[in-house]
Amino acid sequence: MLTLSVEGILPKVDYAIFADTGWEPGAVYAHLDRLEREIAEPAGIPVLRVSSGNIRKDALDPEHRFASMPLYVLNQDGRPGMTRRQCTGEYKITPIKKKVREVLGYPYPARIPKSVFVEQWVGISTDEFHRAKDADVKYMRNRHPLIDLGWSRSDCVRYLTSLGLADTPKSSCLGCPFHGNAQWRHIRDNSPEEWKDVVEFDAAIRKGNARANATGNRLLGEAFLHRSRVPLSEAPIDHVTAAEWAAMQQELTATGPDLEELEKGVIDGCSPWACRGEVEPVQDDFGLAS
Repeated sequence: MLTLSVEGILPKVDYAIFADTGWEPGAVYAHLDRLEREIAEPAGIPVLRVSSGNIRKDALDPEHRFASMPLYVLNQDGRPGMTRRQCTGEYKITPIKKKVREVLGYPYPARIPKSVFVEQWVGISTDEFHRAKDADVKYMRNRHPLIDLGWSRSDCVRYLTSLGLADTPKSSCLGCPFHGNAQWRHIRDNSPEEWKDVVEFDAAIRKGNARANATGNRLLGEAFLHRSRVPLSEAPIDHVTAAEWAAMQQELTATGPDLEELEKGVIDGCSPWACRGEVEPVQDDFGLAS
């Protein structure tokens, strides 16, 4: 959307906002730096980086109130479950709303007049039109330019490739439980230090919420990053899932990308208004703007 705006295919935006959870892959930060340096700055579009903290550090800090990640849980009775997902709201939506209020000149708790609002572009393509939703506050009005253009993900990939941006990485936390096997493999096979990081984090969260444990809450299960509910270092990430095969076939039919692109998988990812993770039963008993 940024490059479409810079090229005049879409109207010029006033700002681009990146919500940083503090635990993105290094490739994402490098790509963001490049976009800002080579595309946004020459066009006079400020890139605003906002954050509510470092999600990895906060998750392991017993002194910090942590918005829970959707961890896979194995309860004491053997039943599988999943903790509530609060991280998207806490680490993406909340800091974006705070920054939008500042841009409008009405920082919280100032009352924003009904006539004052931003048009916020959300990068949802036609493949996921069902995720296109209105904002939940009156001072932000969502628009979905890719859907307006009739662009699918394949159209976006072709467009980025034509601009020399074919290596655009997916934005998501390194240790997001919604990663598919392809994404876990990509981290393991291409970034040993980041793989070590997520394996260590997976082991660290086994006994659940650090703050709850520090207050003496009784442990009612074990938490894991991988949906198999075994330690990440032992998880069957080399298995190609049915969903992954289906996504690969769809990509192959639509665009004919190379094998490396297919290996990355296309079904997972994260953005403030379009988290593309799987939904499982929850077990409550486990302690751009213009």
